[in-house]
Amino acid sequence: MPDKEIRLPQLQIPRVVILGGGFAGLKLARKLRSKLVQTVLLDENNFHTFQPLLYQVATAGLEPDSIAYPLRKILKNKKRTHIRMAKILEVKLDEKVVSTNIGDVRYDYLVIATGACTNYFGNKNVEKHALPMKTLTESLDLRSLILQNFEVALNENNLEERDSLMNFVIVGGGPTGVELAGALAELKKHVLPKDFPDLDIRRMEIHLVEAGSQVLPAMSEKSSANAHKYLKSMDINVWTDTFVKDYDGETVKTNREALKSKNLIWAAGVKGNIPNGIPEDALESGRIRVDAYGFLPGYDNVAAIGDVALMKTEAFPIGLPMLGSVAQQQGSYLAEAINSRIKGKPVAPFVYNDQGTMATVGRNKAVVDLGRFRFGGLFAWLTWLFVHLMLLVDFRNRIIVLSNWIWSYVNFDRGTRLIVRKYKRE
Repeated sequence: MPDKEIRLPQLQIPRVVILGGGFAGLKLARKLRSKLVQTVLLDENNFHTFQPLLYQVATAGLEPDSIAYPLRKILKNKKRTHIRMAKILEVKLDEKVVSTNIGDVRYDYLVIATGACTNYFGNKNVEKHALPMKTLTESLDLRSLILQNFEVALNENNLEERDSLMNFVIVGGGPTGVELAGALAELKKHVLPKDFPDLDIRRMEIHLVEAGSQVLPAMSEKSSANAHKYLKSMDINVWTDTFVKDYDGETVKTNREALKSKNLIWAAGVKGNIPNGIPEDALESGRIRVDAYGFLPGYDNVAAIGDVALMKTEAFPIGLPMLGSVAQQQGSYLAEAINSRIKGKPVAPFVYNDQGTMATVGRNKAVVDLGRFRFGGLFAWLTWLFVHLMLLVDFRNRIIVLSNWIWSYVNFDRGTRLIVRKYKRE
């Protein structure tokens, strides 16, 4: 018996413990039937974060609470659903127990939906000096660093040092890197010259570094080419076939050039955020390998969904992509699967419905792949806006985000340029 257990009602129905309140875990919690199961959702935060818009928080386009929403409010009408703020220490699969910093919890079904974390590919110096952008806190840190460095640059007499404070290197040419580069370019063009008239903002450089041969490698060649064209038109330096070898906080060393910058933003890769206790033979490519039903091989009561899970299909032989649409579909599917299992009904394998991919580069510039339809420009940008607006959890969030977008579009402004707390490198 564990020394301490999390205080929960003891019911005569199966208990489903969900690790993580991201897209997958939250969708699962909302879809599970309260008459059939008791649901326990464990997360280090008491809120759900809409991660696709983190870059807008980092570049002062949105307030943090516009893309975050309290878990308890989302699930307030779900009976027999219990939320606990807890850090996962270990999962004990053979004992059917999850150990956390606030105690242990027993389960009948365990669902690992812990998402992904930043992958530095073993580069310790980059990990030490670069800034990631996977959480709301990291986005706020980045916002503070951007603004702080411009404040410091105002009083810097050394031109080379001043340029280094104003230069940005973004590593990773996927949607996050492309969207962040575009947002910084809009700050450079529309906002920073007004905020810092004593600085020559024209000297600010934005570098987007991609190890592959094209940006947005997961999208079609047409969309990738359009995105590259949009980035170049916004005065962004795009480096393809380029990888970062080292970074000491001052100089980004690549296989081609050395770039002077005090702002290295790492958007180059992610890996599964795997809790302790998962068997080594269940891991592959930094994720938890699952079968066609979402369960770990050898465990019919332990599932993994979302970014942390590696589910291979005929269409995706190296695993389903780490996308919010995959996570949400898996969450809905697994809820129905668990409901059906408890009622003794057969369960069909998971089938992913590919809803396409999209990325925005800046004002009136975006690219969209929807099946055979691939388009860019204004219509793609409007499509991106509509889809992301509708994916936000709550109507209040949608109103706040839409209001911010309209204000920014009409006034060429970003309203949350606040250094709420100063960021200091550890």
